[in-house]
Amino acid sequence: MKRVALASPRHPGPAPAPRKSARRASSSLAPLLLSAISLTTTLTFYLPLVEAAGHARALQEADRAAALTPLQSAVRAQAERLSSADAEVRRDAVMRLRALARPEASRAALPALGDASASVRAVAAHAVLSLGPHEAAAHVAPLLRDRDEFVRREAAYALGRTGTAAVVPLVNALETDRSAAVRGAAAVALGQLADTAALPALANSLAASIPAPGFSDRGGRRRAERDEFVRRAAAVALGAVGSRAAVPALTATLSDERTPDDVRRESAAALGRIGDPAAAPALRAALDSRDPHLARLALDALRRIGGPVPPAAP
Repeated sequence: MKRVALASPRHPGPAPAPRKSARRASSSLAPLLLSAISLTTTLTFYLPLVEAAGHARALQEADRAAALTPLQSAVRAQAERLSSADAEVRRDAVMRLRALARPEASRAALPALGDASASVRAVAAHAVLSLGPHEAAAHVAPLLRDRDEFVRREAAYALGRTGTAAVVPLVNALETDRSAAVRGAAAVALGQLADTAALPALANSLAASIPAPGFSDRGGRRRAERDEFVRRAAAVALGAVGSRAAVPALTATLSDERTPDDVRRESAAALGRIGDPAAAPALRAALDSRDPHLARLALDALRRIGGPVPPAAP
């Protein structure tokens, strides 16, 4: 009788042969394992290089910062402050740029001309003057149309330190601005520029109600100037221009006793600066003025002209 061998729980039979699917899975995992090993090796090799490159760039930035001149460092520091949300910080930055009085600083201050704060724009009008007369005038002149009176006034004063390119916008401000403070600043600035092209506007601003003798009304644009400061500034400016064409307007103002005393005084002083003998009769008449200051200024003007001066009263 043949014996049949039974498998014992303790002694299992031979292990079944591995399936084909298991072999395929293991073979597909091999490339993934190799890729992971390769990526790990790559990261291990290159990450220190990337970190070293970033450190090198940081060192280069530090070297460049250290290579800046004191002026460049100061300009950069204030330019960065212009992005502050605090208007006072921005205004202080523009003031510091203005104090540097260098083209680089003025160029850094240019964005402040369009600042939301009127006080910042007003300071910026002066801070950009180191760019040079023509370029500065081109940047500042648009502020004469600013909505804020203070900005327009400061822009006018600033333009008096530029050049002839500012004459036309200043004349326009003198003739049309609704603010007497702005018109007065424009007259002062035109006197600083001392350009004869401003004579008609200045002479007409000196006159009380009608166009000054010898000058047209420029198409009716002018309105009668009633503000004393504007008229005084116009008289001073005419003297600074120094043209004999202004003598008729100045003598007419000097001879009009209804004109405020300060305006007549400035007219007499302006006639002395111009030095035209044609002004002598009006100046001699002013010697008898009830205003002793006007009489003294008229005497000084006559001496500067060089004509005969009446002897002093005993």
